[in-house]
Amino acid sequence: MFTARDVSKVYHSGEVEVVALAGIDLDLYPGEMVVLLGPSGSGKSTLLNIIGGLDRASTGTVRFRDEQISDYPEWKLTRYRRAHVGFVFQFYNLIPSLTARENVALVAEISKNPMPPEEALEMVGLKHRLDHFPAQMSGGEQQRVAIARAIAKRPDVLFCDEPTGALDSKTGILVLDVLYRINAELGATIAIITHNADIRKIAHRVISFRDGTIEGVERNETRLKPTDIQW
Repeated sequence: MFTARDVSKVYHSGEVEVVALAGIDLDLYPGEMVVLLGPSGSGKSTLLNIIGGLDRASTGTVRFRDEQISDYPEWKLTRYRRAHVGFVFQFYNLIPSLTARENVALVAEISKNPMPPEEALEMVGLKHRLDHFPAQMSGGEQQRVAIARAIAKRPDVLFCDEPTGALDSKTGILVLDVLYRINAELGATIAIITHNADIRKIAHRVISFRDGTIEGVERNETRLKPTDIQW
């Protein structure tokens, strides 16, 4: 689904040059769940932001299916994100004045073939929270609303940047279980960024990062369900 070749990203602050990515090669395949593992600052988020169309590489190419998205103008990147990519972040980014249903409907209204907000929320186990506001929900429930919002447009790929980072282990496992089921039931490619090594056990593949490079790629012959892992 994705092919990234020789992708580098360099940030400049005055005379200081920071290399966030140093010539990364990466493939992501349809329907797989991948964990990107590594310490903070190792380049994981930078790479997914580039593949997801939120940022641009300094050098290298990124292809989505048969299209070279690294050459897209801004308007075409916006269309690509809207049609194909869902994002889930560590902090839920819900609109406080809108209910769960209304937060999800924001995405459904700009999508070509959206899932009804009620269906998306039911899929993440929040059918009983449709008309609750974020302040009336726990952190885990708010994160599941954020996931429902991301999947409502039926994306081809879901990029999750530390989706359990602000949650305790019990709640984090509930969130991972939702992502695991979405991967199985919708067939969406899911990439999860984490520094928690235990989460790697639920993935088809684990890609380890260090200092802006890929340190190694590991395939899990036997995956665990989120409810079977501990951290």
